[in-house]
Amino acid sequence: MMTDLAITVSDERKRKRMVSNRESARRSRMKKQQHLEELVGEVARLESENAQSEMHANLLTERYSKVEAENAVHRAEAAQLAERLKSANKYLSLFEVVRGVKMDIEEIPDPFLSPWLPVCTALLNQCNC
Repeated sequence: MMTDLAITVSDERKRKRMVSNRESARRSRMKKQQHLEELVGEVARLESENAQSEMHANLLTERYSKVEAENAVHRAEAAQLAERLKSANKYLSLFEVVRGVKMDIEEIPDPFLSPWLPVCTALLNQCNC
C-alpha cells in the first residue's frame, strides 16, 4: 500500500509539474507575442517618423535650392551694379580732370562680392575703427 501511495503522490507531483510547465510555456508565448506586437508597432512608428523626416529634408533641400538660385541672381546683379559704379566713377574722374572740379569719389566696398568675409568685418574695415 505504501508503494501505491508513493506512486499516487509521485503521479500527482508529475501532473502538477506538467500543469505548471504548460502554464509557464503559455505565459512565455504570450510574453513573446506581446513583445513582437510592441516591436511591430515601433517599426511602424519609426517608418512613419522616417518618412516625415525625409519629406522635411526634401522640403528644406527644395527651399535651399530656391534661395541659392535667388542668391546667384542677386550676386550677378550686385556684380553688374558694381561694374556700373566703376564706370560711373571713371566718368566722374574724367570730369574732374577735364573740368578741374574736385570730386571726392570713394570706392564703395561690396561685402557681397567677397562672401567669405562677414559683412560686419567688411564694414569695420571700411570705417577703420
